[in-house]
Amino acid sequence: MSKDIRIAAITGATGALGSTLASTLVGKGYKVALLDTEHARQRLDALVNELGRGSAYGHALDFASADAWAAALDATKSALGGLPTHAVLVAGAWAGGAPLHETKDDAAYERMMRSNVDTAYRSLRALLPAMVAAKSGSIVVIGSRAVERPWTSTNAAAYAGAKAAVVTMAQAVAQEVLEHGVRVNAILPSTMDTPANRADMPGADASRWVSLASAAGVIAFLLSDDARDVSGAAIPVYGRS
Repeated sequence: MSKDIRIAAITGATGALGSTLASTLVGKGYKVALLDTEHARQRLDALVNELGRGSAYGHALDFASADAWAAALDATKSALGGLPTHAVLVAGAWAGGAPLHETKDDAAYERMMRSNVDTAYRSLRALLPAMVAAKSGSIVVIGSRAVERPWTSTNAAAYAGAKAAVVTMAQAVAQEVLEHGVRVNAILPSTMDTPANRADMPGADASRWVSLASAAGVIAFLLSDDARDVSGAAIPVYGRS
């Protein structure tokens, strides 16, 4: 594969941020490996068609399975001409609604650990070896404002804890791979201006939220050579909220 070819893997690719990011990166000359779960297969196919099959490849997988990751990377190499040189770990979830002392079961906690921490861990394990071997690569993980301002996650303590674990893990990994030419960074968005958030909070002033285009632009910068001296950072992306 030519060193000029940049292939960005995006987990959670069919969500609001993932799909915006995919379009942004294709516009900047990347090929994109769109990765999501089986239930998103139809949206994956639609997004690939929208972006163009020469620029995008979609693959449905179980993010928690090492075997599924190996198959996804083999398929990406075949479809796009190489393994991912860049990655953005968008896949994750939010759950909340009650103070921890009022919580009646562990369902939300287990979901937050599985959807956020386990997904990031398995993704990093799958993606990093090839980048380290190539002595080049850049990964961005999606944290939350709750990492630095946990009081903003009142009634969603499990979510705040999960995102803090994701960012801490990414920063530790960043130091591990720094001398191998691989960079790992995080962004910490506040409320993002997505259709789901608008539906859930119809009375809120969405103009104060972080736009998808803005978040995608910050991520694109962190992936790029313009950020070659930035690794282990956790960048606040708060908008005016």
